Amino acid sequence: MNAPRTSNRSARRQSRQVALQGLYQWLLSGDDAGAIDAHLREQPGYAKCDQGHLDLLLHGCIREAAVLDGLLTGHVDRPTKELSPIEHAVLMLGAFELQHCIDVPYKVVINEGVELAKTFGGTDGHKYVNGVLDRVAAQVRRVEVAAARQAPQPRRT
Repeated sequence: MNAPRTSNRSARRQSRQVALQGLYQWLLSGDDAGAIDAHLREQPGYAKCDQGHLDLLLHGCIREAAVLDGLLTGHVDRPTKELSPIEHAVLMLGAFELQHCIDVPYKVVINEGVELAKTFGGTDGHKYVNGVLDRVAAQVRRVEVAAARQAPQPRRT
């Protein structure tokens, strides 16, 4: 029973990585979402993706870019256009998932963003992504975040 769950988790992670590549390309080139999507479908990692999640992330982030940037503006220390394209894309993905993928716990969204930033971003970009997505989560998913913060923490021995 654990194998399908692990497989789904890996497919979701792969879909986030491929969506990140597409958003990065979109941020740098401004290419049409359809052209970017077609290019991504030719990449080796595409077959391992949760293709529905990839489509939701890529097309949703591009479609809602202005809204996502507006949400991020309250939590970043500079205009989003001045962020590195990788950090900007990771933050857009995280903000989109926090808003639209309620089935994914907020801590998972933040962790996945941090892992993407560690893998593809600058040296300490993951710390920045962690802080920004934590603040976005507190705004977008107030009840979930408050419940997690009030839950008793396990004792460490």
